[in-house]
Amino acid sequence: MLGLVVAGLAVSALTAFSIGANDLANSIAPLVGSGAMRFNQALIVFSVVVLTGAMVQGYMVIKTLGKGIVSDIDIIGAVSASLAAFIWIMLATVKGIPISTTHSITGGVIGIGIAYMLLSGKAGNLNLDIISKILLSWVTSPLLAMVLAIPLYHLTERVFSQGNNGRVVPAAIAIASFAAYSFGANDVANAVGVYISVTSKFLGLPDSDTMRLLTAFAVLFICLGGAVAGKRVVETLAYRVTRLDLLTSVAANADAIAVWLYTTVPFLLFGYGLPISTSYAAVGAIIGAGVAKHKSLRALNLKLVLFIMFAWVITVPVTALLAIAIYTLLSYIL
Repeated sequence: MLGLVVAGLAVSALTAFSIGANDLANSIAPLVGSGAMRFNQALIVFSVVVLTGAMVQGYMVIKTLGKGIVSDIDIIGAVSASLAAFIWIMLATVKGIPISTTHSITGGVIGIGIAYMLLSGKAGNLNLDIISKILLSWVTSPLLAMVLAIPLYHLTERVFSQGNNGRVVPAAIAIASFAAYSFGANDVANAVGVYISVTSKFLGLPDSDTMRLLTAFAVLFICLGGAVAGKRVVETLAYRVTRLDLLTSVAANADAIAVWLYTTVPFLLFGYGLPISTSYAAVGAIIGAGVAKHKSLRALNLKLVLFIMFAWVITVPVTALLAIAIYTLLSYIL
């Protein structure tokens, strides 16, 4: 058992590393693209604020991925889901494509639920009600971020004149920090949510204490992944979707509001924070900011946007199939 738990935590660290490598861009790309901060400066801000968000509100979504989608995941299932997510996220990161790490791990967990049904007939393990709410949030969150970005751009334009752009920088840093906080609250679960049940039983600790320990563990590797391998996706969102300046950099982080709302409100209403895609919301906000400034879709790199969306569509089936294959193989070997 000890060996399996250690192996599981090692895979969790890899998953956290890949999440940092791909999702760092969601918070800091507007800062980098607008010239408000350099990459290394923004990385420091990101690291501090992500830890805060994860420690304060991370448990809301950890609970969802840990016990909400599949009622009780064993260590082999947890490792399989994490490995499936890690493989897909790193493939996308190497290509500089901002995919959904939330989709990746959720697809992996769904795959484990399907594997349980196929291999042992545990049909009741998948919580279809939670899955339906998550799927709805994936559609609505980028649209909400896009809608929020447009009035936020016009408000920023009215408050800060072009001749005083230096005053925009604190506002851009503040909302980027809120985006990083919201990311920490929502996405830390992607790395460690599936390990709550197993680790809690192994350590003999309450779930709440286990969540705090795993959260700190995950944030360490998320920040490491961002520092080592995050630059490529940052450059995609900062420069290739649309051209950002200081005014649009504020609106381009409107995803902060959307992510925080989806983390907090469902938890208060249903007891489960929704693991939405911060990547979806970030791209939606950047698109909204670009359209608000230029009043045209021609300001967007539509070919790149469509390619990113295609990667989004195939993420869940790919990671679910990967998880089923890995779980089947590990079950046979072990």
